[in-house]
Amino acid sequence: MGLVMPDFGLFFWMLVTFSLLLWILKRFAWGPILKALSDRENLIVESLKSAENAKEEMKRLQSGNEKILREAVLEREKIVKEARDLKESIIRDARHEAGIEANKVLENARVTIERERVAAISDIKSLIANFSVEIAAKILEEKLADESRQKELVQNYIDKINLN
Repeated sequence: MGLVMPDFGLFFWMLVTFSLLLWILKRFAWGPILKALSDRENLIVESLKSAENAKEEMKRLQSGNEKILREAVLEREKIVKEARDLKESIIRDARHEAGIEANKVLENARVTIERERVAAISDIKSLIANFSVEIAAKILEEKLADESRQKELVQNYIDKINLN
């Protein structure tokens, strides 16, 4: 039964050796191991807090980016609207000025046409007067070729003058 039940001396030395081993392990191994585990746990906790803070910061930045993006979109829409309004204003002004210029050109054309019409009528009257004088001169020349005829014509005119 020696194997199942050890002797007291063996048991004593086993107990002393085991106690000494526990003390050495506690003093030199478990302290640093537990300290390393505690440090590791603290590092993990701090890393988790840091990751959570980073996550919150990312959410805040993302919401800030979305806000900036919305503001940029609104600003872009405002600029586009202002550009559209400016374009329409320029087109409206250009049309108005073009209408004014067209009216001026039409009025100048009307004045020029009227001036040329008056000049043409004056030229035609002058030509007709010249032709009438030439025709009258030729008719008188033919009728007054005879001297007796001239005297008779002059007498007729004199008689008409006295009657009036």
